[in-house]
Amino acid sequence: MPKLNLKERLIDPKELDRRPRRAAYVLPTMFTAGNVLLGFLAILEAFHGAMAQATGSYDAAGRHFDLSAIMIGLAAVMDGLDGRIARMTNTVSDFGREIDSLADVIAFGLAPAILAFTWGIQFVDWALDPAVNKILIRSGYFLCFMYLLCGAARLARFNVQTNPQPSNPGRADRKYFVGLPIPAAAAMVASIVYFHGSGPLKFWIYSALWMALMGLLAFLMISAWRYRSFKDFNLGSPRSFKTVILFGSMMYLIYEWSRPVLFALAFCYTASGILIRLGGLWRRVTHSSPKVPETQVG
Repeated sequence: MPKLNLKERLIDPKELDRRPRRAAYVLPTMFTAGNVLLGFLAILEAFHGAMAQATGSYDAAGRHFDLSAIMIGLAAVMDGLDGRIARMTNTVSDFGREIDSLADVIAFGLAPAILAFTWGIQFVDWALDPAVNKILIRSGYFLCFMYLLCGAARLARFNVQTNPQPSNPGRADRKYFVGLPIPAAAAMVASIVYFHGSGPLKFWIYSALWMALMGLLAFLMISAWRYRSFKDFNLGSPRSFKTVILFGSMMYLIYEWSRPVLFALAFCYTASGILIRLGGLWRRVTHSSPKVPETQVG
């Protein structure tokens, strides 16, 4: 009996056009539903953390915010799996693409925005003039909303564009995202909360930096800067010993030092697009050909 791969096993032999079995469509849908569930739980945990902080249960508040960040991180993992499973099983569909985007708005747009405000802005002791305090609080509302709005716009742009090109194209043999993907932006928010590992921010300078980060993430999502997509990484291809060592080492580091390692991964990926863009601008300035002065003839 010939050996069949995953796509061939899921094909319905009764269908002449070799469509997958109906049960195959359940696999990516289950991951998308789990993505929605984790986003919903992350929102609830952020609310519970805010209520615990307001009632003076500071240890409980830290645990709830921690769980909210963990839920967002797990949702990012499931979001990366559902698309790959859909491509591996040949079950990509317009319905799946749309519901995946709606799930992303909840898990990576709404949930991180609520977590960002309740953890980084709501309980800050501004110790400033009341009028200035009101301006800063309203700025926090605005920047968290802009994060959500830009994330939704980023998803809409991803759905309508067939072959988007970044403003700074990279190597032709690699695939790139145009702008920071919203799961990566949510992972940046969640990794900082998880790395902090305690109650919400109270010092106003830290909160101001936090709001600036939310504004930066909103800008990066709607920018045309390139980010590696890693979609050219095939899970079904043979593995080299270097890949096995790399993944094994990464799994151990996350298991042993999850907080700093996950923060470092999210930070490096978010910063990669900025550094690539700045490097391109630097090369453009330093390698630009000097202007030749015009000469008149006659």
